[in-house]
Amino acid sequence: MDIIFQTDGSYAYVILRAGLAITFFFHGARHVLGWHGGRGFEGMVKNWSGKHGIPVWICIFGMVVEIAGALAMTFGFLVRPAALGLAIFMAVAIKKAHWKEGFFLSAGPDGSNGMEYCLALLLMSVALLIGGAGALSIDGLLSR
Repeated sequence: MDIIFQTDGSYAYVILRAGLAITFFFHGARHVLGWHGGRGFEGMVKNWSGKHGIPVWICIFGMVVEIAGALAMTFGFLVRPAALGLAIFMAVAIKKAHWKEGFFLSAGPDGSNGMEYCLALLLMSVALLIGGAGALSIDGLLSR
């Protein structure tokens, strides 16, 4: 159990957590709630399952990972498991949707995007998977 909560007091991880919390909250809200021009829950399930062949239960689990991951990063609680989920989520996004579009984020003629942004989020998640929650975290309090 120690490996889940163990972390040091680094504030660098707090910055990574904040970046992931904000990003995945708003990105997940587009997916789940349809905020800011997003498709919403049903639209995302249809897109991911129809266009990318992802089973419906994995689509639903992916949206849970986005929202739960944002909450975990915000409070610094169960950061390693959340970071693992977010890293897997981004790896699937890269493989299924962005790899074939190349590296750069700038939209192609059909509105598609490369993997640049997803790769940054994946690597931020992996950094937290390795380093833990850092300072100002519930995980840090529990590991003392």
